[in-house]
Amino acid sequence: MQVDMILDALKNLARIDKSDLLGFCMKIPESCRDAIRRTEETEIPKEVKVSKQITIKYGKPRNIIVTGMGGSAIGGEILQDWLRDRLTVPVEICRDYVLPAYADRSTLVIAVSFSGETEETLSAFVDAIGRRCMVITISSGGRLLSASKGMKLPHVVIPNGRPPRAAIPHLFFPLPILLEKMDVIAGLDRELNETIQVVESVSKENSPLIATRENPSKTLALELRESIPVVYGFRQFRAIAHRLKTQFNENSKQFSTYNVFPELNHNEIVAWESPEIATKGFAVVLIRDPDEPLEIKHRIEIIKRFAAQRAQKVLEIPANGKQRLAKMFSVMLKGDFASVYLAILRGLDPTPVKTIDETKAELSRKSDMLQKLDREILKLTN
Repeated sequence: MQVDMILDALKNLARIDKSDLLGFCMKIPESCRDAIRRTEETEIPKEVKVSKQITIKYGKPRNIIVTGMGGSAIGGEILQDWLRDRLTVPVEICRDYVLPAYADRSTLVIAVSFSGETEETLSAFVDAIGRRCMVITISSGGRLLSASKGMKLPHVVIPNGRPPRAAIPHLFFPLPILLEKMDVIAGLDRELNETIQVVESVSKENSPLIATRENPSKTLALELRESIPVVYGFRQFRAIAHRLKTQFNENSKQFSTYNVFPELNHNEIVAWESPEIATKGFAVVLIRDPDEPLEIKHRIEIIKRFAAQRAQKVLEIPANGKQRLAKMFSVMLKGDFASVYLAILRGLDPTPVKTIDETKAELSRKSDMLQKLDREILKLTN
C-alpha cells in the first residue's frame, strides 16, 4: 500500500488504533458540552467542616493553584495562557508533591487527577487541606474522589474509560466554569460556545473519513513520518505547543520538543547554527495565527528562514476561529489528530504508554506513598 493511502484505509486504522483514540478525538465537541454541564451542576459551599480542627471557608480567592500531572495539568496551562491578560488573580500550575509557601486560606486549590490516584496530586491535596485552602477537586474516581466525598468538598466527577490525554475537555472546561462560580471572572459564554463550534468543524475536517489529500492532520502526519517534531508557539499558544509535544511523545511514541517566542529568539535560535548533520532530522512545526502581532510575526519569519537552511522541513499549523480560546483548541485538536495518525503510519497503537505504566508499577513496589497518603487523609478527618 502506498504511504499516502495508509491513513485512508479505515480497516487499517481500526486494526492499529485498537482503543479507538481517533474516536475520542472525534468526540471532543460532545465532551466539551458534557464537561460544562457537569461543572454547572457542582455547588460551591460557603464553608466545609472537614474535622473538629479544620474548617474551610469559600469565597473569592486572592490566588489560584491548579495542581496535577501530565494530561491532568495541561488544562491549567491552557487556562493560564487564555486568560493571562484578563485575570486579576494570579494562577500557578503545581506539578509537585507540595504547594508553594504562599498557599493559605485565601488560595483556591483545584486538584486535578483523571484517575484520582496520582500520588503527587494527592500529596498536594493533603497539603492544601492542612493549610485550610479552598479546595475543589476534578477526578473520575480513585482516592481523590472518595476523599472529596468523605470531606464534603466540592468536586466535579468526570467520565472514565479513556486515556487522560484524551479527556482534555473534562480536564479544562471545569476550570473556567469554577472560576465564574467563585466570582473570579465572568462573561465567558461566547468564547466557550465558539470554541465548541470550531472544534466541531476541525474534527469533521480531520476525520478518518476525509482523504489524506484533503485532511490537514493526515497531511501533517505524513510530513512528520521520518522527522523529530520541534514545535514553536507564542503567547496563548505556549501551552498548546507543550500539548503538541506531549501528544507526539505519548501517542506517536516519538521524541519531540517545544519552545516559545520571543524567548527562543534569545537562545535556541543559535542552535540552528549547528552543522546540518545535527539538525537534518528535525521538522519545525510553527503555530500560526492570522492575527498574530507584528513583532511576533517578524520573529517567526526570522526563525523560519534559519530553520529552513538546516532542518529537514518547516511546517505550519494555522489557527481557526475568531476568539482566543477557539484558536487555541483548533490548533490543539489538529495536533491531537496528527499525533494519532503518525502513530498509525508507524504501525503503533497510539493508546498504550508502556513505560509510564512500568514506572508507576516500579514506584509502587519501592514506595508506600499512597498508603502514607491514606493515613494522612484519615488523620485530617479525625
